Amino acid sequence: MKLILRGHHLLCLQGFQGYGYSDNFIKNMNYINNLRKSKNTIISITNKADDICKCCPNLKNNLCENEKQNAKITKMDNEIISKLDTSKKYDAQELFNKITTIFNSKESVKYICGSCGWHEKCLFYKKLK
Repeated sequence: MKLILRGHHLLCLQGFQGYGYSDNFIKNMNYINNLRKSKNTIISITNKADDICKCCPNLKNNLCENEKQNAKITKMDNEIISKLDTSKKYDAQELFNKITTIFNSKESVKYICGSCGWHEKCLFYKKLK
């Protein structure tokens, strides 16, 4: 299976525990979270709307909510993408192992997760020191 994921979703998926913007969004997030754990999943990375965003009720005209919010989200994506090769297609398990090695402290994600509305519930963020 092939997935296209935004940079910040590489962190979000690891902290996901069933919360979301709508039932459809949660169902899709669960589906993608399961796919990313399978051996045959390949991931391409982007800073635009991805396979998770397509079920988000905040996606309007292929932007997250509005231009200002979208710029904030894109900045989060770019922070993660700057540490990866976006021209590469990644094996999902290898990519997520790499991500947890790079982003392994609250300091390493402060510009990404610091202003996120979900960080209080996020299992990925909670486990960081």
